[in-house]
Amino acid sequence: MDKKQRVKYILGSMLLLMMLVIPLLSPLQEYISIPTEINLSSSQPVNASMSDEEGSVPAFSMEKTNTSNAIFHEYAGIPVKKTDMKRVKNIRLVPGGQSVGVELQTKGVLVVGHHLVSENKDQQTSPGENGDIQVGDILLKGNGKELNHMEDLSTIVKEAGEKNKGVKFDVKRGEETFNTTIKPEENKKEDQFQIGLYVRDSAAGIGTMTFYDPDTKKYGALGHVIADMDTKKPIEIHEGTIVNSRVTSIQKGNQGVPGEKKAEFSLTDDRMGTITKNSSFGVFGELENPIKNDQYKDGLPIALDDEIEEGPAKILTVLNGDKLQSFDVEIVRNMPKDSPVTKGMVVKITDPELLDKTGGIVQGMSGSPIIQNDKIIGAVTHVFVNDPTSGYGVHIEWMLEEAGIDIYENVQDKAS
Repeated sequence: MDKKQRVKYILGSMLLLMMLVIPLLSPLQEYISIPTEINLSSSQPVNASMSDEEGSVPAFSMEKTNTSNAIFHEYAGIPVKKTDMKRVKNIRLVPGGQSVGVELQTKGVLVVGHHLVSENKDQQTSPGENGDIQVGDILLKGNGKELNHMEDLSTIVKEAGEKNKGVKFDVKRGEETFNTTIKPEENKKEDQFQIGLYVRDSAAGIGTMTFYDPDTKKYGALGHVIADMDTKKPIEIHEGTIVNSRVTSIQKGNQGVPGEKKAEFSLTDDRMGTITKNSSFGVFGELENPIKNDQYKDGLPIALDDEIEEGPAKILTVLNGDKLQSFDVEIVRNMPKDSPVTKGMVVKITDPELLDKTGGIVQGMSGSPIIQNDKIIGAVTHVFVNDPTSGYGVHIEWMLEEAGIDIYENVQDKAS
């Protein structure tokens, strides 16, 4: 081994030794153990302690000022790490569990397919497809007029066709918007002008109410996004309605085949409120009248993801008519995250009655609130296809954030 190789060997050995030893040093271990964020309930005092070799000693305390909502940790008089302080408001929500129907009016007209327009026996074409309109595109405007319903599109296409002119469309594809002009063709067989597109302006379905906030009148339901049945893409809504529904029957789930709640509802007679948002965490809006839950007349507080325990819990849902029932489940795994995620815990149905009637989690059960230690911790969102007794749940804090309900107070305190 020459001198140059010997130096490289020594330096490499020293570097490896440092990598092994440094993580074991007490100051570094203490630095890593300091959290970047602390959540406090409204009843918790704003203080904390850290342990040394001789026992637990005060590391910092908080005194009321108007300057800071963070703690700065010092080492040898030098600030080395900051911990943000968040205090959770003492909010009480009415837990849901009620079966609900939803109707969404799309923002614009959603393209769900193409078809051929017969000019004559030998010539067929799809003007829309030729004009680069794709399945999943949203037609926002036609010749400057907003398209909120399929009738709006039919009227504009007819007017342009009779004048032998094209229609200039404002089209939304993903996050981009562009213009294209399509000339309608006359369908001789049906005696009308067409552009060769199948479109939809609304969607409907059933799910479960998760929570209602009496202070803001806001609610959250379903726990997951509503997607178009053909395009599989989230529906961008213009407006929406949430209504009461009654469960009429249940198709039991089996391995590989998810079950389903069957329900009925009336959009005119059973209206509960509006839907203003359709996101990955559910549908949200405001209710026109408060909902009641006789099992929890005074409502329940919430638990953040780091308060959730793996073990017994309950869900609220409806299996027949509008009868609200409570069923036993188990939190198999909790997965706290610093940022919003739709799959925050694994839930397993353990209640014999629920397993007998549904086989586990079924479609239409999404949004059923999960309760543990008399706190709302989240909602059921997905079923495992290969194991219908289990599925995912979302943490309640992310649904509240989507609903526009602020759960944190301003902790204006200062370390001393």
